[in-house]
Amino acid sequence: MEIRVPEVGESVREALLAKWHKKNGDRVTRDETLCELETDKITLEIHAEISGTLSILVAEGGVIPVGAVLALLEEQPAVASGVSAETVSSPVASTPSARREMREQGIDPAMVVGSGKGGRIMPDDLPGAAHSRHVSSREIVPADIPASPQAAPASPSYPVVVSAPAVPEMPDGAVRTEEAPAYAADREERHPLSPMRKRIAERLVTARRETAMLTTFNEADLSRINGLRTAYRDHFQQRHGVKLGFMSFFVKACVEALREFPAVNASIEGDDIVFHHYYDIGVAIGGDKGLVVPVLRNAGRLHLHEVEQAIRDFGDKVRSNRLTISDLEGGTFTISNGGVYGSMLSTPILNPPQSAVLGMHAIQDRPVVRDGQIVIRPMMYLALSYDHRIIDGREAVGFLKRVKEYIENPEELLLEM
Repeated sequence: MEIRVPEVGESVREALLAKWHKKNGDRVTRDETLCELETDKITLEIHAEISGTLSILVAEGGVIPVGAVLALLEEQPAVASGVSAETVSSPVASTPSARREMREQGIDPAMVVGSGKGGRIMPDDLPGAAHSRHVSSREIVPADIPASPQAAPASPSYPVVVSAPAVPEMPDGAVRTEEAPAYAADREERHPLSPMRKRIAERLVTARRETAMLTTFNEADLSRINGLRTAYRDHFQQRHGVKLGFMSFFVKACVEALREFPAVNASIEGDDIVFHHYYDIGVAIGGDKGLVVPVLRNAGRLHLHEVEQAIRDFGDKVRSNRLTISDLEGGTFTISNGGVYGSMLSTPILNPPQSAVLGMHAIQDRPVVRDGQIVIRPMMYLALSYDHRIIDGREAVGFLKRVKEYIENPEELLLEM
């Protein structure tokens, strides 16, 4: 059975083979995790659909097209009941690389004399084996990769498993400019950017280059939200099975503020401004592979516990590599909480084609003036980055001020639900 790179979305054309959980020749059982693939949007795991012996064709670190064959699973034939193993015809023993080469060349294993232990067929036993030893690992293409417009070029960039690693030859007089200087030897590491990190970099640069981004700041007193969370924490969790956090309040506050300032929820398409009369709120979540922004669909219709449950589910998906393309598509506005990492103040970057993003930050007890008295309050700095092409400063400041008012007076927010 062939193990191929699955299709995960129309915009995904290739994937990085990040990690093999099994070794070449391992016996695996159905549903076991075989490997992890990384695309520019998500990380996914590939599981065995049948039990069998694994023959790995592509090594870790290879970037391979959708539809390419990663490995083979050779299902072991069952032994008939009441018959000894010696009386059952068994296939000729061979190494995984020899089996692959015989399959590609159309060679009948029964016609090959094996030189290995017990007659095991080795790669050198095959016709043309001497020639294949001169082929670089980056020039070997599995014969069963589909020839489609999206298929890999004649010299694919992904490494294929071979019996020995190929050593690239340098022309006479060539200098390896990537080598570290003597004083840095053994003190540096070099790793290629993952597809997801490349995609993040591209989008951040695009946002800086193609938008007129500006940021406005404010701060919010979280005393009343803290009081609500303390008073209803146990009841909320017992009733809904999820903790009452801060993010659900901010999601609801942003939705209500977006109703009042529709330009903040709009986007530019060509020469048009598209006003969205729905509120799909992206919530930035940091994972091991990078930042992802899954989307809360129709957040304006969700209750606090539904928002908290959805965010918890997204977190679980990110940690277990189960996030799908559909979880990330769309979104009209984004919230990013750098405060969970201790950020005091920052300037969030837009998530195109969206026109605004709210940045939350760490909660700190600070002295503030209330009714002419200096008191200590749990304060949070808020930052709204926006595209000045369609959002005026008056609208941006008004939106952020409205979010602040809802956060400082959550009872008003709850009455809106």
